[in-house]
Amino acid sequence: MENLTHYPVVVFAVAFVSLSLASAAGAWLRRRNVSMTEEHKDDLSLILAASLTLLALIIGFSFSMATNRYDQRKNFEEAEANAIGTEYLRADPLPSADAASVLKLLSYYTNQRVLFYSNTDDARRTRIDERVGQLEADLWATVRGPAAAQPTPVAVLVLAGMNNVVSSQGYTQAAYWNRIPIAAWYLLAAIALCCNVLFGCRMQTTGKLALVLPLVVSISLLLIADIDAPRHGLIYVSPQNLESLARSLGTKVHCVAIRCPRMVLISIP
Repeated sequence: MENLTHYPVVVFAVAFVSLSLASAAGAWLRRRNVSMTEEHKDDLSLILAASLTLLALIIGFSFSMATNRYDQRKNFEEAEANAIGTEYLRADPLPSADAASVLKLLSYYTNQRVLFYSNTDDARRTRIDERVGQLEADLWATVRGPAAAQPTPVAVLVLAGMNNVVSSQGYTQAAYWNRIPIAAWYLLAAIALCCNVLFGCRMQTTGKLALVLPLVVSISLLLIADIDAPRHGLIYVSPQNLESLARSLGTKVHCVAIRCPRMVLISIP
């Protein structure tokens, strides 16, 4: 079950409401404490400035963590496409029937990897993961047979390429699980709430100006959550390399089927 930080719009809504209430609570405390002197106000301003500086540092640190993970997911998508394309080239020297089967399976596999990146439905993602696992097993069995029957350097190279295909998928999955720790979100939320309470205490007037800081901080949290969320935000990794490879493999599979009408077609549910 994904937590709320996987949904950027929910993060923005919860943050804006909570921080607005914190600012209102600070304004209520200011009205209750009518005996506050100028010295107290100066001290409060100093504390507010220091707290906002700390909040800005933590927001910047969290933003850096999110962008690093986003870049990592992009790099692994490119690595997946390269591994699959390389394995297609390496499988060409195999016997014609085995090469045709590997090519067909790689085409199905690439399409499933594209769906992995573009899908946002949790239940469907589970089915995609199951199909990917089955296809990896089928691909490995397809290249293992020729290598066991005829252990030539070419067969070993094909096995190594298939290992890279499976490994790249594992690296991608790990990158999608690697998110900003929930403890960091708790720390960020606690400091943001404290800053807004101090902001409300220091504000001399009430009205729309009291919503400026909650809005700015909420937008910052929205951006961090959007970049960190690999599926449910506006900013996500587009599988453009895999899509290009899928089109290329689809064309090549069609050509192989014309040249080799006896090729066994493998259906994937």
